[in-house]
Amino acid sequence: MTIKYLWVLWALCCLAVLEVKAQDDLLGELEGEAEELVFEYPAFKAMKIANLQSTKVAAKGDTYMYVSHRFGSVKDGFDTFFGLDNANTKIQMVYGLLEGLQIGLSRESWRKTYGAHTKAVLTRQGQKFPLHMTYYGTVNLNTDVDKDRYEGFKYADRLSYAHQLLVARRVNNNLSVELAPTFVRQNLVWEPGQEHNQFALGLGGRYKISKRSSINIDYVWNFSRVEDSVYKNPLSIGMDIETGGHVFQLLFANAQSTNEPGFISNAEGDWADGIVFFGFNIVRVF
Repeated sequence: MTIKYLWVLWALCCLAVLEVKAQDDLLGELEGEAEELVFEYPAFKAMKIANLQSTKVAAKGDTYMYVSHRFGSVKDGFDTFFGLDNANTKIQMVYGLLEGLQIGLSRESWRKTYGAHTKAVLTRQGQKFPLHMTYYGTVNLNTDVDKDRYEGFKYADRLSYAHQLLVARRVNNNLSVELAPTFVRQNLVWEPGQEHNQFALGLGGRYKISKRSSINIDYVWNFSRVEDSVYKNPLSIGMDIETGGHVFQLLFANAQSTNEPGFISNAEGDWADGIVFFGFNIVRVF
């Protein structure tokens, strides 16, 4: 009888050991799944580095209002109060439609341009993947041109497009970098021989200098620019300043437009000649 009880006790011990092992395996799986959901903080605080789009996307249900100014050239001096008399203004509303997906509408005074865009998260940097990747696409309508000024003008000539793959990495707590392969289509080009379809590569970065401020820089190389073009590759240098629900972005750039087809294809300034435009972006989240 004692032997029988010993066998029963041994069986119960085995079952207990198996149950503990099963629980450990289950906890291990859950911890593994949790690890997959751990992501780095976003590489950038604002939706733009300076002029170049960043990988940041509005959270679901959030509404952002962007007000952007690009003044005239600082080279004009006191005649235009260093460009402050000649402002290009853009107002943009952005809405987080779904988690990882935003849409937006804008109006810019430069060439009286209306714009619409979408931006979608493809991947997030985390323990399982080293990069933030985001798609950005925009279509713009130039209402400043008409058939009286251009022979053979058609309504479709008002349209321009841009598509970008934004690839970023938060290197450490202070430094984030980004590459942006870009395709731009301009139905109306402004120089003889200029291709309608243009390919470019954007580079940008952000370096924190304090808890609430950073130095930002971005540059876009347009590989399809016509030789001896009057337009230049856009270079922008600026600073982010965070204050509660606002992000202020102060910058200098050699492009007055803030729309992607505008500044990537038609940056009219030149850093070498001192033709640079001061500007800022104000961002408010609702």
